[in-house]
Amino acid sequence: MSISKVLTQIDEDFSNSTDRLFELLRIESISTDSNYDAECEKAADWLVSELSDIGFKASKRATLGHPMVIAHSDGPGSKIMFYGHYDVQPVDPLDLWDNPPFEPSIEDTKNGKVIRARGAADDKGQLMTFVEACRAWIKVNGKLPVKTSIFFEGEEESGSPSLVPFMEANTEELKSDIALICDTGLFGEETPGIVTMLRGLVKIEVEITGPSRDLHSGMYGGISINPIRVLNKILAGLHDEDGKITLSGFYDGVPELPQNISDQWDNLSFDHLNFLNEVDLTKPAGEADRTPLEMIWSRPTCDVNGIYGGYQGEGFKTVLPSKATAKISFRLVGDQDPKQILKSLKQYIASCLPPDCSVKFIEETPSKATQMSTSNAAFEKARQALSDEWPKEATFVGCGGSIPIAGHFKDILNTDSMLIGFGKDDDKIHSPNEKYDLSSFHKGIRSWARILDKISED
Repeated sequence: MSISKVLTQIDEDFSNSTDRLFELLRIESISTDSNYDAECEKAADWLVSELSDIGFKASKRATLGHPMVIAHSDGPGSKIMFYGHYDVQPVDPLDLWDNPPFEPSIEDTKNGKVIRARGAADDKGQLMTFVEACRAWIKVNGKLPVKTSIFFEGEEESGSPSLVPFMEANTEELKSDIALICDTGLFGEETPGIVTMLRGLVKIEVEITGPSRDLHSGMYGGISINPIRVLNKILAGLHDEDGKITLSGFYDGVPELPQNISDQWDNLSFDHLNFLNEVDLTKPAGEADRTPLEMIWSRPTCDVNGIYGGYQGEGFKTVLPSKATAKISFRLVGDQDPKQILKSLKQYIASCLPPDCSVKFIEETPSKATQMSTSNAAFEKARQALSDEWPKEATFVGCGGSIPIAGHFKDILNTDSMLIGFGKDDDKIHSPNEKYDLSSFHKGIRSWARILDKISED
């Protein structure tokens, strides 16, 4: 099977690939609004039809929410599973769009041609890179070089309520040797990355109560405990002067960065000053003994995301508040245990409470970090394939955020995921005037073709 012929087919058919993407982009598959339920069904039907036309055994599967699209294509060797989502975010505020969000167009910009539409980058343009790569492979060779399954959901932008039940009910069908997820981006403009670590997330709201009601600060100030003062002291104690988090046992399970990954990150020449200057900051504020990329990708964090108490209106009201509240989140890495961290936080806060104060906690379901084993040969093969396509060598990178589907593949199917995407930081996903570079779409198709070729090698 000749990869050069597949790449030629991709180049020659690219205008048709773009036309097909535009067809999908015109479908208003907003999953969060029930007024668009029929459009989500239409998007699923469209994908089933396209996948069937190129040789997949494809079907639409009902859920309690929007349908899943499952497709299979037989082939030799190991089995891969490609995941994407066909639903999109709402378009509000509509008046900030330069053109109608579901009327895709190609625009010339100072950085080249872009596809402008809702879903262009998140995730329709991304998922279609893989579909079009499969189309070219089958057109040239009659079949794909490996067993290939495709899994598209329609609720990613609305919290994926049907995802875990569906995966648990269809475990045997969905099991694969490696999962491919195209919902990430390039590092900078020309460096492809394979995300191999995702941080977990713990969120908790802490409410400190002192007096039974708000008090007049002239009558009660000095003699009464002020919950805001108590809360401020608690929050200030979560970090030391070097940026380290002080909770007991917090760093249990936090791994050191492997040397080969550290070397790759050093080669990225990340300009942290420029990164911070874009938001009018100048100095990294994380652990003092860590590099900026470690702070973003491979180290745990503790942040206060909101704090309130007392009078919030215009002017001044001299009260001592009855309550003070903070929303606190932790990004986790490695094998950190979310339950243990919550336990440690609660013990710390309890130890800080003075007499006459009580605390209430409101928790959300936590998620552990996900770390993929790059010892799987498919990872290095994919890195080589990406390096062959793009101007700069591909790198194993981290991701500061959380992508739940990768954790579900690991926990439910015992499958590691390779997260490979071709978006850029300025794609404006979830915002008005979302775009996807035409070159990202083209080279993304070529990249997946090369990856299919490489991972099929013995």
